[in-house]
Amino acid sequence: MIKHKKTLESYRNIAPPGTLDLLYKLAERLKKRSLLHINSTRLGGGVAEMLHRHIPLFNELGIDTRWEIIEGSPLFYQTTKGFHNALQGQFHPITSQMYEEYTKINQRNSRKIDFSSELVLIHDPQPAALISKKRKKSKWIWRCHIDISRPQRRVWRFLREYVSRYDGAIFSLPSFAQKLDIPQFLIYPSIDPLSDKNKELSQQEINSVLEKYHIPKDKPLIVQVSRFDRFKDPLGVIEAYRIVKEYNDCCLVLAGGSATDDPEGEEVLKQVKDAASKDKDIFILDLPPDSNIEINALQRSASVVLQKSTKEGFGLTVAEAMWKGKPVIGGAVGGITVQIIYGETGFTVNSVEGCAYRIRYLLNNPEVSRRMGEKAKEYTRRNFLITRHLCDYLAMMISVLKL
Repeated sequence: MIKHKKTLESYRNIAPPGTLDLLYKLAERLKKRSLLHINSTRLGGGVAEMLHRHIPLFNELGIDTRWEIIEGSPLFYQTTKGFHNALQGQFHPITSQMYEEYTKINQRNSRKIDFSSELVLIHDPQPAALISKKRKKSKWIWRCHIDISRPQRRVWRFLREYVSRYDGAIFSLPSFAQKLDIPQFLIYPSIDPLSDKNKELSQQEINSVLEKYHIPKDKPLIVQVSRFDRFKDPLGVIEAYRIVKEYNDCCLVLAGGSATDDPEGEEVLKQVKDAASKDKDIFILDLPPDSNIEINALQRSASVVLQKSTKEGFGLTVAEAMWKGKPVIGGAVGGITVQIIYGETGFTVNSVEGCAYRIRYLLNNPEVSRRMGEKAKEYTRRNFLITRHLCDYLAMMISVLKL
């Protein structure tokens, strides 16, 4: 029998009843099996964040689990950022030199990574071409974390040549799935309620963070936490805030950072700082990847949390804020639409004006906001916690390995 360590047991009174028992039951069929995760960064972004939490729990369940990353050149990261934008529907030219660099970097990394696991889980486009190293006895799954419902066709045709060679693919929404002759699985991402980013904080800890960044406590706080990425629409958030500011005295916090595999982050951050430079009530926080307590405190301090994305694979920050009992206003795109139940746990919007209207509604109706926040937390408990995510992964592994 698997020894149930304290780490997993600490989730028993947080996850919905029966979740841990199911988790242990599924793990019994997979004990002594091996799993390898591969992505392109250990720091920044939701994929790396989830893997940091998943790996020790997989191992605790008796599954020998490792995590490798690929390393690339500036041109490689420029190319894969272009892939990211193009797959999410934005026109982005990819030159033949960029395609060649992508292939070359994957080949180079394939010579350095130990692929000797029964199941290999490749995350997102960056390492997708590693499939050329697949062994006959192993199973390979491609896990797509982004919205590829309407991809730029040329880029998808290139990537599809690799994806079609996998033993399966995982998507976050049914609408993201593509025409592939391989099994496809639906698995929502998740948050860890016991991580530093999501655990309970004392008021003293929260106040300490606000004081650190000189954020006033006597005004309603509007917060968006995300990488400085055009798809997160930070400039649109500033526009919405300015409309609200004409009627409600408030502050705006845009908090985030960049990932090591995202070369556009600094350019977007500069544009955001320029747009906010003359307003003392806008706080732009470029945080290091380990600023989990700071993000936790900012979300808990918020009167309203935003995730005004124009494209979004899922949006872990939505689930994070909902877990903290906050109503969230998000772009009506991608995974946000399965997290926010309109009018119940928050609102989805399609424009700057719509975002501003809903911010004002929540600021002016605090009791409605409180009730929505309570529903948001319970909805997150039932659908978007790490324990459910692990169950889904284990069920997928059992299916793929035919156990």
